[in-house]
Amino acid sequence: MASRASYTFEAPAKVNLYLGVRPQRDARGYHRVDSVMCAVDVYDDVTVTQLMPGMSTEVVCDPDAGCPVQGNTCYKAVQALAGSTGHDPCVRVDVRKRIPARSGTGGASSDAAAVLLALDRLWDLGGRTELLAEAARTVGADVPFFLYGPAAWLSGAGDVLERTYPEASEVLGSLHLALVRAPGEGVSTPAAYAAFDKDPPAAAPIGPMLAALVAGDADGVVAAIANNLEPAACLLDPVTREVRDWLARQVGTRAAHVTGSGSTCFAVCEGADVAARVVAAAQGRGWWARSASPIDHGPREMA
Repeated sequence: MASRASYTFEAPAKVNLYLGVRPQRDARGYHRVDSVMCAVDVYDDVTVTQLMPGMSTEVVCDPDAGCPVQGNTCYKAVQALAGSTGHDPCVRVDVRKRIPARSGTGGASSDAAAVLLALDRLWDLGGRTELLAEAARTVGADVPFFLYGPAAWLSGAGDVLERTYPEASEVLGSLHLALVRAPGEGVSTPAAYAAFDKDPPAAAPIGPMLAALVAGDADGVVAAIANNLEPAACLLDPVTREVRDWLARQVGTRAAHVTGSGSTCFAVCEGADVAARVVAAAQGRGWWARSASPIDHGPREMA
């Protein structure tokens, strides 16, 4: 039996260093996607607590997620793993949200991964990565990434692990990022893909990004950042374009891009001081903004 009745994990955000969406779809109706992601040190806190047998799954978000509990990724993660293991899904999930919703930074996916990792402890599943990954894939395309840790290349619908790049952890960790999102509803992922389908831009070659990661070439990584879903995000939410262009104009920023389907943009900065200055300026405009650096782990248990 598990020795504890509750586990808390830090669930990190992510940025897409590369996103290449293709018009082709798989049998599930998902677009074919190549994605290179890295986690960053901006976190939600996720606590999973065992309830008495027979009680219903509870999910409480602070601030409120604004969706029915059955639509929450944490709820889906509990149901998926309970269904594949035969466990009673009688747990409560508490999420302290710091990663904005609809931001392209994977907060909901990371929260779901944290739930799976906590349930692995609560239910004594033995750290069976493939079991957790299979449950993760049923919740959302980005959820499996957070189980792996280092920067990773995923294919399929962005949910099939091709390779992780632990050798790139040090050089990625030296990058200084400014994450910025303007207030508003942002861009929903389905809407971004629908806009993409109307006039799909070609994906940039992924080879330069993968080669730079293998070589530990920071300049090569920065030069190869690409996202062909970015035009759709900017079309649907003009303020996202405004944020991206504003970041690109700041002194000391080397690159500025949308992450995922938006609405967060990130700038690679020349140093921590530049990132701090850009974040302060963005906050002065009323935008959500955080300094961040890539990390080599997904959700991590808190003491």
